[in-house]
Amino acid sequence: MRICVIGLGYIGLPTALLLSEHHDVFGCDINSELVEKVNQKCIPFCENGLEERLRTSSIKAFTHPVEADAFLICVPTPFDREVRMADLRYVESAVESIVPYLKTGNLVVIESTISPGACEKVVCPILQKSGLRVGKDIFLSHCPERAIPGKTFDEMINNDRIVGGFDQKSTELTERLYRSFVKGNIYKTSIRTAEFVKLMENTYRDVNIALANELAILAEEAGVNVWEAIDLANKHPRVNIHAPGPGVGGHCIAIDPWFLTESTANAKIIEMAREINDNMPSYILHKARRIFEMHNITNPVVTILGVAYKGNIDDTRETPALKLIKLCAKEGWKVKLSDPYVSRFEYPLLSLEDATRDSDLIIIETDHTYYCSLDAARLAELMRNRIVIDTKNILDKSEFKENGFEIHTLGGNISGTKNVLSKSGFQADDFEIRALRGDIIEK
Repeated sequence: MRICVIGLGYIGLPTALLLSEHHDVFGCDINSELVEKVNQKCIPFCENGLEERLRTSSIKAFTHPVEADAFLICVPTPFDREVRMADLRYVESAVESIVPYLKTGNLVVIESTISPGACEKVVCPILQKSGLRVGKDIFLSHCPERAIPGKTFDEMINNDRIVGGFDQKSTELTERLYRSFVKGNIYKTSIRTAEFVKLMENTYRDVNIALANELAILAEEAGVNVWEAIDLANKHPRVNIHAPGPGVGGHCIAIDPWFLTESTANAKIIEMAREINDNMPSYILHKARRIFEMHNITNPVVTILGVAYKGNIDDTRETPALKLIKLCAKEGWKVKLSDPYVSRFEYPLLSLEDATRDSDLIIIETDHTYYCSLDAARLAELMRNRIVIDTKNILDKSEFKENGFEIHTLGGNISGTKNVLSKSGFQADDFEIRALRGDIIEK
């Protein structure tokens, strides 16, 4: 089969490479620099397995579509914050671009995340400008991706997929296409249900993280270590609370829940979860401010480690670090940044040593594995004040304590642990509880 993939980003390029192992695949992207990199076998972004698969692939990329038997739309769907709606302009533009190339029997698959009803109300009318009827002459499905950066290929191959077709034949054609590389189950449903399911999945995760973040705040007020409490609560067979953190980023969880709210007034929990997670950078700012007041630190220098939205990737889309950076700068604090994965960001990035030299506070914002083994002794030599807010609970607390550091986390600390929830009983005398400030600090 001859396939044209529109959009060669974090989802489109891996999908195209997997399909190219079984089909003749052509990529299309309006970014000429990205197209050139693909054709030269140079990876445009970091992803495990991407370099090898691109090097051995026969894929060819263009800045325009080409004739094909199937077209996959894998472009981003931004969030219009002003009106709190999905911005479908890239999807619309991508679909418009393939209209001149459509012919009878073609299959069009929308992988981009879209609002419920968008395929029928937005995509179909554009496709039918070709003079071909959807469900009669050409076929349309929605098949949302289920993959996370860092594990994209593994998840695309092994995860279950949802296929929602405009009609039965659309569904069957799409299932046959994806079965060429998907080893997981493929579940068939209606096109609108598939749109809704994708949004449900990311909304569930957003709400769960919001619950964890609120529990972390309440735990600090109550003098309870939330990391141990979550660990113990999750031993219940029907409880699975996620870990708290500095906010939610990425192109999915931070955006997709809003797509369910755009035409209703009945999404109270979803809206509240978004508000909680979006406000976590402000909570961390207040935490830092209390620390500076406690230690009488004026004109502080703050080091933020990690600007990627999650660990071990270079993706900064919707990163909560950006809001924290701007909030700290608004306080008049000097802010220095470092990230071992990210090479391009809207603020300057420094080496770890340059970012921590003469710093008063380190904020661990991203759970890169690199940060799990930071040299506490060297940081103690570099910093002016030895204070850390570990928002991801990944540091070896005992090593940092030995080097005179004061460690703060969201919801308390676990002495000597690294990004694992406690397996032993909580010892109240391990902590000094500052009830007035709502902090739990290791003695």
